[in-house]
Amino acid sequence: MQNFIQAYSWINLRFLLEGLWVTIYVSAISVVLSFLIGSVLGIIRYMKIKYVSMIVGLVIDIIRNLPLLLIIFFMYFGLPSTFGIRLSTVGAAIVALTIFESAMLAEIIRSGIQSIDAGQMEAARSNGLSYLQALWHIILPQAFRNMVPPIVSQFVSLVKDSSLATIILLPELMYHSQIIYGQNTNYMIPIFIAMAVFYFIICFMLSRLSQRLAMRLK
Repeated sequence: MQNFIQAYSWINLRFLLEGLWVTIYVSAISVVLSFLIGSVLGIIRYMKIKYVSMIVGLVIDIIRNLPLLLIIFFMYFGLPSTFGIRLSTVGAAIVALTIFESAMLAEIIRSGIQSIDAGQMEAARSNGLSYLQALWHIILPQAFRNMVPPIVSQFVSLVKDSSLATIILLPELMYHSQIIYGQNTNYMIPIFIAMAVFYFIICFMLSRLSQRLAMRLK
C-alpha cells in the first residue's frame, strides 16, 4: 500500500499528466490528418481513376502491411540519413501515425462506399447529378453511417499505438511512466494501473462518442 501512496505523489501524477497531454496532442493531430488524407485516398481508390487508383491502392497495401514501428523508425532515423530531413520526435510520431492510419482508414472508407447499393449512384445520375455530386450528396452520407464504428475503432487503435513512439523518446505517457518506475521498480504496478486508467478513459470516451454519433445518424 505504501508503494501506491508514494507512486501516486503529486510530482509523479503531474509528470504522468504531462505525458498524457503529449499523447492526446499527437493522437488528436494524427486523427484529423489521417481522416482527411484517408478519406481522399479511399475515394480515389473507389472511383477507379485510370492508373491513379491503381498506384494509390498499391501504396496503401504496402503501408498497411508494414509494422508501424518500422515507419516510426524511418521517419525519425531514415529521413535524416536518406533525404537530409530531420523531424522532431513529435513531428516524426505524427507523420508516422498519420501515414499508417491514413492507409487503414482509406480501406475502411472505400469499403464503406462500396457497401452502398450501386443503384443509388445510377438513380442520382439519372436525376441529373454529376458523378462527384452524386458521390458527395448521396453516397457518402449513407456510407458514413456504416463507417462510424470501424473509423472510431481505428482512432482508438491510433491512441494506443502512439505508445510505440516511446522508442524514439517521444515524451508521451508510456515514456514518462518508464522514467518513473525506472527510478523505483516498486512503482511499476501502481504506474501500470495509472496508465491503464488513462488509456481506458480516452478510449472509452471515443467509443461513447461513436455510439452517440451512430445513433444520431440513424
